[in-house]
Amino acid sequence: MVNCIAHGKALYDGHGVAAVAATSQSIANKALKLIKVDYEVLPHVTDVEEACKDDAPLLHDNIFTEGLEETPSTPSNISGRVQFGHGDVDKGFKAADKVVERKFRTEATHQGYIEPHACVGNLSADGTGELWCCTQGHFMVRNSCAAILGLDISRLRVTASEIGGGFGGKTTIFIEPLALALSRKAGRPVKVVMSRDEVFRATGPTSSASMWIKIGAKNDGTITAMEGLLKYQGGAFKGSWVSLGCMTAFACYRADHMKTVGYDVLVNRPRAAAYRAPGAPMAAFAVESVVTELAGELGIDPLEFRLKNAAKEGDQSSYGPKHRAHGLMETLEQAKAHDHYNAPLGPNQGRGVACGFWFNFGGQTSTSLNIGADGTVNVSVGTVDVGGSRASMCLMVAEELGVPYEKVRCVVADTSSLGHNDITDGSRTTFSSGMALIMSARDAKQKLCARAAKIWEIPEDAVEWVDGHARPAGPNAGEFDPMSLAEIAGKAETTGGPIAGHHECNARGAGVSFATHMVDTEVDRETGRVKVLRYTVFQDAGKAVHPAYVEGQFQGGAVQGIGWAINEEYIYGEDGRLQNAGFLDYRIPVASDLPMIDTVIIETPNKGHPYGVRGVGETSIVPPMAAIANSVSAAAGVRLTELPMSPPRVLKAMDEAKA
Repeated sequence: MVNCIAHGKALYDGHGVAAVAATSQSIANKALKLIKVDYEVLPHVTDVEEACKDDAPLLHDNIFTEGLEETPSTPSNISGRVQFGHGDVDKGFKAADKVVERKFRTEATHQGYIEPHACVGNLSADGTGELWCCTQGHFMVRNSCAAILGLDISRLRVTASEIGGGFGGKTTIFIEPLALALSRKAGRPVKVVMSRDEVFRATGPTSSASMWIKIGAKNDGTITAMEGLLKYQGGAFKGSWVSLGCMTAFACYRADHMKTVGYDVLVNRPRAAAYRAPGAPMAAFAVESVVTELAGELGIDPLEFRLKNAAKEGDQSSYGPKHRAHGLMETLEQAKAHDHYNAPLGPNQGRGVACGFWFNFGGQTSTSLNIGADGTVNVSVGTVDVGGSRASMCLMVAEELGVPYEKVRCVVADTSSLGHNDITDGSRTTFSSGMALIMSARDAKQKLCARAAKIWEIPEDAVEWVDGHARPAGPNAGEFDPMSLAEIAGKAETTGGPIAGHHECNARGAGVSFATHMVDTEVDRETGRVKVLRYTVFQDAGKAVHPAYVEGQFQGGAVQGIGWAINEEYIYGEDGRLQNAGFLDYRIPVASDLPMIDTVIIETPNKGHPYGVRGVGETSIVPPMAAIANSVSAAAGVRLTELPMSPPRVLKAMDEAKA
């Protein structure tokens, strides 16, 4: 709740201190102007490195660094430490013939969703409530709001509205509990819509980061050791994504000695939120930049260097488990064989490649499937559709039941209509909800076969479901014409009532995802402007259920990565205030900034899913910044280590290289 409205101390520019409800927006605005806030200006810190210093202003006096061997006795802006890896990196670096180490920085970026946070809340005097909101997880919203307001979760019904973009930025709560609290006071429904300025100042962007990466290899190109130190700011509260950054940093590679250490750092900024593969893109930018530089030091082609050291099935991962089957090698081989790889480059142009990794999540899912008397199928899921998942759900159900896609309709149910569903994040929806729906469809098929058996007056095990029809199974089942789903459904009233299928699960076996990106850029040596000329994405989708939507996910991640690499950043002044709170001064890519994004879908089936599905939405944003940095560095003739690679930064790097 402290991130929704301040308690005693406003911790960042945009931290709410009061809320007003009125019968019109104009009256509410006038009422807000009547509120006088007496602020005492306190020392502040917005930079992750500055916040780590011993003399930095302390945000909280009750937060002590977690994850240390000994419990500290003094509070700190470093709220936590994590470490992953295996082997002995010192031993590995001693065995290396070449070692490259560098420091990198990235700035916080906004997810770029077009629809601002908005909701309508209605909390009645009897303690029952309803909430409509644009969110990636309405069950999460229900649970959080109920806890804040002291309600039983069964007394609060939350409906997820059609969402105008999320990308991780709508996986938290901001205005929802305030709307309900105001409704309880007013005795009427309350609508809250954040302005664009409020969205930028108060909701969560991704973390800014400061990183150090060191990698060593033998002259033959074998990587001997990989080490990293990552510092991510989580805003004014614990919970940056540094642990995921540490886990993903070296996941694309095989080495006997790996170590990543991460620090979760508090600064006077809004609480960091997820942004597609949270934590991974920043780490990949640093690691993949050093990988390419090390390949150059060894005189090895950057793709060949990656092929030689790519993680394979059975290899020890950098974050713990051994790798299962995946398509990283295939993405690299397809990239090497693609005509983009050997296409000619002009003056001041460069080509860059980079790899990316994401775990993919499973999680809790509940689904329901109801067959109408006319043979149509209504599917209910509890995961919000942010990337076309409903179409994929309908395709899988249609495939399983053997009916036309057009006969299946999918809706996102409210929290009172289904069991709990985790939020839509981590590329989990098509995998986990799809798995649950496949099982729901199989449950329905058993019931369809049972109804056919009843009509034919034969045992249930003498009926099978083939190509959308119930058919007699075996020579002793009798001679009957196959019955379609519509025929059986039309007789449901006389054979036992409505036909439905249900399934609940905590899905496991999501299957990791890898991608390789290749990009050509051109650097204007007079202005420092970077132009993206050509871009190709190679990614393992497991099984592309809806290929056009899969391509869209690939392209969308690449475009957002282009913005992150070249333009986008939160700019804070020395006074601790955000200086570019809006899309006029915070520039995301538009169509004229972009080439066509070519895609190559690679399908290495995920053994953990009935159809081999892997999530695809997260991985596509992991390689772009690194690939573009490698391309720009080649074009400019100097290594770029800070994002975004804006014209002033590129010019400065080139000028320093000349000096």
